[in-house]
Amino acid sequence: MANHQPKNILITGAAGFIASHVANRLIRNYSEYRIIVLDKLDYCSNLKNLDASLSSPNFKFVKGDICSARLVNYLLDTESIDTIMHFAAQTHVDNSFSNSSDFIKNNVYGTCVLLEACKTFGQVRRFIHVSTDEVYGETDENAVVGNDENSQLLPTNPYSASKAGAEMLVLAYGRSYGLPVIITRGNNVYGTHQFPEKLIPKFILLAMKGRHLPIQGDGSNIRSYLHCEDVAEAFDIILHRGEVGHVYNIGTDEERRVVDVARDICRLFSLNPDAVIKFVENRPFNDQRYFLDTQKLKNLGWSERTGWEDGLRLTAEWYMRNPDWWGDVSGALLPHPRMLSMPRIKKEKNFGVGTLESSYVLNDCGQDGQDRITYLKNSITGHKSRL
Repeated sequence: MANHQPKNILITGAAGFIASHVANRLIRNYSEYRIIVLDKLDYCSNLKNLDASLSSPNFKFVKGDICSARLVNYLLDTESIDTIMHFAAQTHVDNSFSNSSDFIKNNVYGTCVLLEACKTFGQVRRFIHVSTDEVYGETDENAVVGNDENSQLLPTNPYSASKAGAEMLVLAYGRSYGLPVIITRGNNVYGTHQFPEKLIPKFILLAMKGRHLPIQGDGSNIRSYLHCEDVAEAFDIILHRGEVGHVYNIGTDEERRVVDVARDICRLFSLNPDAVIKFVENRPFNDQRYFLDTQKLKNLGWSERTGWEDGLRLTAEWYMRNPDWWGDVSGALLPHPRMLSMPRIKKEKNFGVGTLESSYVLNDCGQDGQDRITYLKNSITGHKSRL
């Protein structure tokens, strides 16, 4: 079993949902690691998701895009990155049907930029690429054994196709250049800090307002939901014990129909599901079922800890305490949401550093909670090493 001990970890997309939980966990449990977060703060990211880590001396936040090769190369060089955990991606299936080019750019090209940087600098000892169970396509409704890591990839929508394409690049760079790559494929994740375009936080916020819960199609689609803290633990284990060149499924054996998820949320809020649940037009294609075999991850010592009822209750309680965490999310609560990019931090003046002018480092937050922001200014354009 591998025993990787990182020093300087770059986590992409860690102002988003899953990656923020992973970053906060690593900061909390490994004070000897330096965690550098790279996130462009798109609409589904929020710097508040990292509040638990902002005051830590071993934490640094960089606002920027993984598609910027200059920025990625600069960070790998100046931060001596030895480990990359690549979460950054466009992930909402509905959006991929109307804007597939953005998914290809972010999910495929962005991954290629990171891989090229790893090839150039030759110092990265782990590249963990975060993918999805959707790359397998639909699981047969009568299947009693889930897809294992060697199952064929048969994506059915632009989102999952872009993630499958990114996986092919990761594997190719592993084979051609010997990059130390690991791929994860996960079930649906739920919990605190999730942007409410996703089913569970969306239904919770709608239930809090006493509004209809819109279900695409007839609600018979089957999904598996894993709590975010269990997923963060899985990534902790894969980071330290995962074998280079391997793929790991992250999931649960429990399955639920979408309509049953809605009914469980109605129960939490004492709502009549027959009056609140509303069936709407389905998306262009909606996979009926995803089902994973997770024995390989369990062999590393991981197990699911959070039961569905406890996890759902804790999630609902958090959203009730933090109803305005995301600001105005009215667009996300529509039956068929279409979200545009929404800046999360007030844009400061232009420092004239070309394509990187919006990038900055948030580091060394003081005891008083005041963030000290250091702009990259001329440091990138003046950098003359291996860029």
